[in-house]
Amino acid sequence: MSQTITEMLDKARIALQGIEHYTQEQIDALVRAVGKVVFDNAEELAIDTYEETEMGNIKDKTLKNQGKSRNVWNYLKGKKSVGIIEPKDAQGIITIAKPVGVVGAVIPTTSPVMTIMCNAMFALKGANSLIVAPHPRAKKTTLKAANMINAELKKLGAPDNLIQCIAEPSLPLTNELMSSVDVLVATGGPAMVAAAYSSGKPSFGVGAGNVQTIFDDNIDYQQAAGKVITGRAFDNGIICSGDQTVIAPRKDFDKVIAAFKANGAFYIDDQNTVDKFRNVIFENGYNTKEVVGQSVQTIAKLAGVDVPEDTRVIMLKSNGAADDVLRSEKMCPVLAAFEYDTLDEAIAIARANLEIKGKGHTCAIHSSSEQNIAKIGLSLPVSRVAVNEPGSLSVGGSLKNGFIPTGTLGCGSWGNNSISENFNYKHMINTQRIGFTQEDKYVPSDEEIWG
Repeated sequence: MSQTITEMLDKARIALQGIEHYTQEQIDALVRAVGKVVFDNAEELAIDTYEETEMGNIKDKTLKNQGKSRNVWNYLKGKKSVGIIEPKDAQGIITIAKPVGVVGAVIPTTSPVMTIMCNAMFALKGANSLIVAPHPRAKKTTLKAANMINAELKKLGAPDNLIQCIAEPSLPLTNELMSSVDVLVATGGPAMVAAAYSSGKPSFGVGAGNVQTIFDDNIDYQQAAGKVITGRAFDNGIICSGDQTVIAPRKDFDKVIAAFKANGAFYIDDQNTVDKFRNVIFENGYNTKEVVGQSVQTIAKLAGVDVPEDTRVIMLKSNGAADDVLRSEKMCPVLAAFEYDTLDEAIAIARANLEIKGKGHTCAIHSSSEQNIAKIGLSLPVSRVAVNEPGSLSVGGSLKNGFIPTGTLGCGSWGNNSISENFNYKHMINTQRIGFTQEDKYVPSDEEIWG
């Protein structure tokens, strides 16, 4: 093992000892400090992220930093995570939370500030220390965020090195970290997540996104289109839970397209023109680096197509072919459009697209029929369903829904992940149970058990 990782691990374990006997109040003070420093410096960190990564936009990154810090702290505060978290219950069980140890985290270039903040808050909530491996294209911003966090922790008298960041990241160092920590969290591309699961350590990773959005025929198309466009345009489309494909009723398709146009979409159904976008967005089935997180105008220029200056999203009609590359994830403000005659056909289109990419992640449904919502949810292999909301602004947790606020969305076995829920502090604690024999507890007979 390199000296860099060895020294970081030694420091992390010393830091662990320093908070080993912290009370819940002391732990929560640390957690709050992490969220608050990101909230207070949201715009500065957004500018840093944009300038270093050249992805997304400053306004939305600022909102993301503010919103996620606010939501995560609101979720975490008051929850027990150290010591006895559940006193003796009716079954004679006492539940105790203990740290998992030194947590390693791989941070993506698409969202470095929000990800390190979430990982730090969840790790500290369980009284753990954290070492992060930034993406090389976001190393300065990630390190700056870590230093800001540590400065706030120091004000509270916390030990040094609770949060550490590899200053000069490399693949060998990241691999060493992954195989050396006690628990690993990997937020990034499929290759990085696969490497995490091959590290030999307990790991939490995410699957690829490809959110299928189904429009029922009993909705306000203007309202639904406005929500989809807002979510798809947010941070130039680099959020994995952003809507990717709109599947709309054929009988009302013209109305749906009119609603999208009215809300700032530039719709293209001529397949020769659509091909120009296919060619610049994809290469060998994957997004080209030139389009990821870029603006509508940049993408249109690359495709050699003129679009109005006020265009918020480009909407491309799929040719319907089973191998149409538009069925896959597009990490930019571009939507694909499909038509359907029956709800079963809409579900079949969504499932076929998910089989190409995004299985296990998310789908979105715009409907006023709980029966149809349930049918779609039951039929699709996804871990979360957004109802009448844009995926990118809802399934990662908000103050108005029950999804746990997080920056890491598990995709279950469908997406080759170990969890199918939103990653949170509960994954950062070991749970110990003390069991007492209950002498007066009724013991049923074999006849009662098997009868």
